[in-house]
Amino acid sequence: MRIGYACLTRGIPYTEIKGTVQKNATEARLRDIIAHNLASLDRILDYNRDNSINMFRISSDIIPFGSSPVNTLQWDKEFEAELAALGKKLKEYDFRVSMHPGQYTVLNSPRTEVVERAVLDLEYHVRFLEALGTDVSNKIIIHVGGAYGDKLSAMDAFVENWDRLKDSIKSRLVIENDDRTYTIEDVLQLGIRRNIPVVFDNLHHRVNGNTGSDMTWIKEAGKTWKQNDGVQKIHYSQQDDSKSPGAHSGTIDIDKFLKYVEETSETDFDIMLEVKDKNLSAVKAINALDTKNIIQLEKEWSRYKYNVLENSPRIYQEIRELLKDKSSYPVIEFYKLLDQALNTTPTPGTSVNALEHVWGYFKDIADDKERAWYSKTINSASADSLSLGAVKRRLWTMVEKYDEKYLKNSYYFHL
Repeated sequence: MRIGYACLTRGIPYTEIKGTVQKNATEARLRDIIAHNLASLDRILDYNRDNSINMFRISSDIIPFGSSPVNTLQWDKEFEAELAALGKKLKEYDFRVSMHPGQYTVLNSPRTEVVERAVLDLEYHVRFLEALGTDVSNKIIIHVGGAYGDKLSAMDAFVENWDRLKDSIKSRLVIENDDRTYTIEDVLQLGIRRNIPVVFDNLHHRVNGNTGSDMTWIKEAGKTWKQNDGVQKIHYSQQDDSKSPGAHSGTIDIDKFLKYVEETSETDFDIMLEVKDKNLSAVKAINALDTKNIIQLEKEWSRYKYNVLENSPRIYQEIRELLKDKSSYPVIEFYKLLDQALNTTPTPGTSVNALEHVWGYFKDIADDKERAWYSKTINSASADSLSLGAVKRRLWTMVEKYDEKYLKNSYYFHL
């Protein structure tokens, strides 16, 4: 089982995917952004490898205006070496990647111009995946589209437009049930009609349909995946109970996740997590399932410890005690405490306490100007005038200046 996440990383520096507005999309600007985004993707792949994450959804924004006439660059030629290097890493790391065009990529629209733009967008996504040298098990996922007052006719329109697609698109395209219109039953009908692999999305099913067990529908969807398509994929997310139905949770509740994996263990599939904290939940899920080595939890702790200290010194001490027994693997307790701490609002006092610990890395190497700045900052904190974000940004420049490797791996500056 592969576990992946979508598009962006949280807490990891130098992995931002940039974009631009049309009026600024000059050839020079587009080249700069593409170079930046491919370098970011390269760092994301390295991060994923280091954390045993071997599935990833690449952002459709990786090439700005990729399917638009605004971008006239032959980017797959100009960046051929960079793309080939990324593809080599994908093979070397045994990664599976995918892409998921946005809500405006609709194949069954009654408007011809909308369908034409959708086809152009799909061609762009295929072009990018082919430029990486990936095989057709690296998929492009779309929703069916709208009902337009007559769902059966809209489904027929999808099939008619599907039939017009190039084989290079058909070989990669996967369809997914959505949370408003097309249930898993509907999507399976289309998948069977045209031999299209179907992705089952558990939260969409809960909101739209909710008949039968998830295991039943996973099995049915699995029948649509052929050998060349690779291992069946599902999308997994949890409801944010404070928001409207279908809203993804901020992080994965580890108990619910493990229960779901147990309930659906009759078949093999890859899981794409759709969750707001992205890679953080992917690491959490992998640690819960795939390892019994407390070193993995200590590695996690080293990243989170100053965030926890900032929010709750009490939980900070509890986690330290929890990890003292090197023969144990208290992964559930660890993440429960961690989630509790991250959901706690810091006070000025706890924020300063964490800052003092972080400053300890610099107190013997900082120059006079940096010492004076820090002293003034801490003294002003007593008046509740501490701008924590600004202080962290200044400290991050010192992390880079002094190449403080332990703090470079900390989430303290980026969450």
